[in-house]
Amino acid sequence: MEFALQYEIQRSRPHYEGFMYDIYHQATEQVCLADQLGYHSVWTVEHHFLSEWSYSSAPEVWYGALSQLTKRIRLAHGVCLLPIPFNHPARIAERIAVLDIMSNGRVEFGTGRSVTEAELGGFQINPEDSRPMWEEAIAAIPKMWTQETFSWDGKYFKMPEREVIPKPVQKPHPPIWVAATQPTTWEVAGHKGIGALGFGVAEPGALDNLIAAYKNAIRNCDPVGAFVNDRTAASTVCICAPTREEAKVLAKDAIDFSVRKSAELFSPFSKREVKGYEWYKKMADHAVAIGDHRFSLADIEKRIQSGAVMVGDPEDCLRIARMYESVGADLLLMLVQVGALPHQKVMQTVELIGKYVMPKLSVNARSHQAELFARGER
Repeated sequence: MEFALQYEIQRSRPHYEGFMYDIYHQATEQVCLADQLGYHSVWTVEHHFLSEWSYSSAPEVWYGALSQLTKRIRLAHGVCLLPIPFNHPARIAERIAVLDIMSNGRVEFGTGRSVTEAELGGFQINPEDSRPMWEEAIAAIPKMWTQETFSWDGKYFKMPEREVIPKPVQKPHPPIWVAATQPTTWEVAGHKGIGALGFGVAEPGALDNLIAAYKNAIRNCDPVGAFVNDRTAASTVCICAPTREEAKVLAKDAIDFSVRKSAELFSPFSKREVKGYEWYKKMADHAVAIGDHRFSLADIEKRIQSGAVMVGDPEDCLRIARMYESVGADLLLMLVQVGALPHQKVMQTVELIGKYVMPKLSVNARSHQAELFARGER
C-alpha cells in the first residue's frame, strides 16, 4: 500500500486576516516535506462556495506551483468536477495535459460530480443531470488526449472537429479515477475500468464489500480510457504525534469540526429526494439527527480502536494503516490539514508517518528512505 496526503484546503472559524494566504503556503510546505519523505501523491479537491470546509476552488493553479517545487510526488486531482457548467471537458483536457508536461508526467486524473447543493445550485446544475454529465465527459476526455483531432455530438456538449492541444507526457494518458463516495459508484468505477477513490468511508471494515464489488465489476469492464486503472484508495483523518494522548487532544476539535460541517453540507439533501443522490439523503438524515455532536476523548479512543480515524502515535497509525492494507486498499489518502490544526502539528504528522509508518508498508517508501540515508540526507 502507498501513502498520500489529501487536502480540502480548509480552516475552521474563528478566522483572521490573511488566513487564506497562510493555509495555501502552509500546505505547500507540507507537500514539499512529503515529497522529500517519499509519499506517493497529494490529492486535492475542487470545491466552490464551501466556507470553512474548503478554499480549494482552483487546484490546478496550486498544482502548477507544486509542479516546480517538488520532484517525485504525484499531483492528483481528487477531484476535477466534470459536469458542465463547472468545467468544459476540453478545458479539463488542456489543463491536465499542461500540468502533466510541467510536472514531467506526475498527474493522476481524479474525477467527480459534486455532492453538495451549494455547488450544484450555485452553478445552476440540476442534480439529476450530474451523473450523466460526468459520464459523457469521462468518455470524451481520454479521446481528446489520444486522438489527433476530436469531435463530439453528445447530449450535454457538442464540439466540431478540433485539435485539442497539448497532449499529456504520460502515454497514452494519465491514470483516471472517480470519487466513490456512495456504494454504487464503486461498481460504476469498476465497469468503466478506472480507479475508485473511497471518500467518506468510515473505517477499514466497511471497505471489504465495496472493494469486492469493484474487483468483480472490473473483471469484465469496458474501459473509458486507453488502459485499465485497477486501483482503489481509502481515505481517513490522520493526526500522528509522539504520544497517543497528544494526538487525541489534537484530534478532538478536528473531528468535531468535520462532523459539524458534514451535517451542514449534506442537510439540504435531507429535505427532498433527488435521483442519483439517494445515498446522500440517508447520510444527510443521519448527520442532521446527530446534530452538533461533540466527541469526548473516550469517543476518540473508540474510533482509534476501530480504525475509523488514523490517530495516535506511530505504532497506532501503523496498526490502522495495516487494517486498510489488509482489506485491499492500494492507496491510503490521509486528510492531515483539518479544521484549525496548527501547521507545525500537520508537519509533525507528515514527518512521523513518513519516517516510521510508510517504510514498513510501502516498497517505494523503503527504497526512497534507503536512497536518502545513502546520500546522508536523513
